[in-house]
This record gives sequence, structure tokens and C-alpha cells, in this order.
Amino acid sequence: MLLQGIFPPITTPFYPDGNVYYKKLEANVERYSKTPIAGIVVLGSTGEAIMLSDQERREVLKTARAACAPNKVLIAGTGAESAAETLKLTEYAAECGYDVAMVRTPYFYKAQMLPPNILAFYRFVADHSPLPIMIYNVPPFTRYDIPAEIVIELAGHPNILGMKESGGDVEKVRRMVDGTRQVKRSAQVTETFDAVTPRMLKATSGENGNLVPVGALAGTKASSSAVTVSGGIRTRQKEVGFQILVGAADKLKPSLEAGATGAVLGFACPAPTACYEIYAAWKEGDSQLAALKQERVVAASRRIVGELGVPAIKHALDFNGYYGGISRLPLLPATADLKAEVERLLSGIRN
Repeated sequence: MLLQGIFPPITTPFYPDGNVYYKKLEANVERYSKTPIAGIVVLGSTGEAIMLSDQERREVLKTARAACAPNKVLIAGTGAESAAETLKLTEYAAECGYDVAMVRTPYFYKAQMLPPNILAFYRFVADHSPLPIMIYNVPPFTRYDIPAEIVIELAGHPNILGMKESGGDVEKVRRMVDGTRQVKRSAQVTETFDAVTPRMLKATSGENGNLVPVGALAGTKASSSAVTVSGGIRTRQKEVGFQILVGAADKLKPSLEAGATGAVLGFACPAPTACYEIYAAWKEGDSQLAALKQERVVAASRRIVGELGVPAIKHALDFNGYYGGISRLPLLPATADLKAEVERLLSGIRN
């Protein structure tokens, strides 16, 4: 499966009384679906997943899935402290129709999070998961930074297709890219090299739809590299490696240059197009434009996402026309002064 481009890790909206505001979740997802993002991440750190009950997490997954455009890749955050609980939520995400499960590193028993523990955890989940797995490393929250050597060892597992690296260390990204170059896989993509997932094919072909070689439709024999058709989707194969998505918007361009294939960015929640423009300029080989687009978001992303966190991100959403609202305790709402600061930082980044 192809993991390239920009993925916002969407927030979870709440009513003033603290209950999940599912209608606003639907509205946000529908609006994201109209932007040039590659897909969305549901129940990531920005989504306050750790604040939700198990039933709420399941309802959020179901609601976002129903509201998302069919051509966007759907990634479910399913990580828990135990492999068993991780697998349960991963299985539910698969039932809902998600494409990938993003599994954060366990961290509570830090002293026991040694290489054998982490390797056993991810291998168990990947062995039993109905969805392909992304490793999720987020040391700003977990205070655990998975070593590059462990990632490189796990990259060979056939059901671990990549990772989200939120440590902000560009050189670590480079080491992991270099250390996983031996991983070669084939991903189904559209003619324009956008991602195609089994869910997308099922939506266009039905459960029993078959891929038909274009050459066969024309009465000629197709080669193994020929475009094929499933329903309304014309597809081909693209070779991909172990795919790394980064989590720091202020370092997106250097991370892409180090070999990352895209990003899951908290700053993409209020500013998806601004983040996409960095990726698009880099993809087109316009380094100067990518640098200009990168510089545009550095101060805002560092302050809003890196320092102020979810309450500020939610106010940024409100400011840019999405629904942000409040967070759950112990997170407190942004103060009037912080709201004014967020608005100043975003004054030239309206999406």
C-alpha cells in the first residue's frame, strides 16, 4: 500500500459538557476530504485518543470512516499498552473499513521496554492483524524513543509497511531509510500514482469484482506491467520500500530530502493545504519553492503544535473554519492571550 503525501491526525470534537460531538467530526472529515491531503489519521495523539473510552474510540472510528471520501487513505490509531488490547481495536478498525493501523510504542513500563519486548509486541500485533501496521513513535508524549535499529529489524516483517516518526530527528529518519533499503514491495496505485487500497477497489467493484487487464479489453494480451481496471479505477503497480511518515511540520522539507515519503502533521489539522504545498513543491523538484513554503509554517507549527498542544490546535481549527472546540480535562482551554497569539501566527495561513 502506498503511503505518500500529507495526513492530518484529526482532532476529536466535544460538546461543552464533554461528550463527543459526532456531527462536528463528520463535518470536519467531509471538509478534509475536499483538500489535497492523501488521507486522514483517526485516533492519533492530536485526536485525544487516550482520553476516550473504548466505546467512544469505536464510535469515532465508525463516524470518521462513514464521512471520509472514498479516495482518501484511512489510518486508525489502535495502539494500547498491551498487545491484546491493540489487536482488539485493530480488528474493529478492519471491520469498519480502515486501510492501515497505526500502533504507538507501549511506554508505561519504560524500564522493561527493551528491544526483545518491543520486537515481540510489534511482531505479535503484525502477525495477527487483519490490517497492515505502521509503527508510531511519539517520544514527546511517551518519553520513549524507539531505536532506529529496532525499526530496521521490524521493517522486514511482511505486515509492517512503515512508520510515523514524530521524534523530530531528521538524521534518525535518514538512518532508518538507509537501513531499510533492502525492503522492496509492490503497491497498487492509480494511473497518476495515487494510493489504491482494497477498500477503494471494493467500493468501485463490489466484493467479487475482478481486475481486468486493459489489454484484454482491447483484445490484446497484457504484459505484467500493464494498467488494469477495477470498476472505475485504472491501476498499475509501483515499487515501494519501508515508508516513513514524519510528524514535525517545521522539518517537513529536510525530512523528505532524508527519504521520508510524507507526513502525519498536527499542523495539517488547521492548515492542510499549507502543509500539502510544501510536499507538492518538493515532489515537483522545486526546492526553492518548497523552502519558501516550509519557512511560512515554521514559527506557527512549532508554537501551536510543538509547545501549546491540542487546545491551541483546536482554536486554530476554529480560526480556520473547522470545528475545534474544547479538549478534555486535564487539558484546559486556551486562554484569551494564547488564542490571540494563535490567530496572529495563522493570519497568513488561512485554509
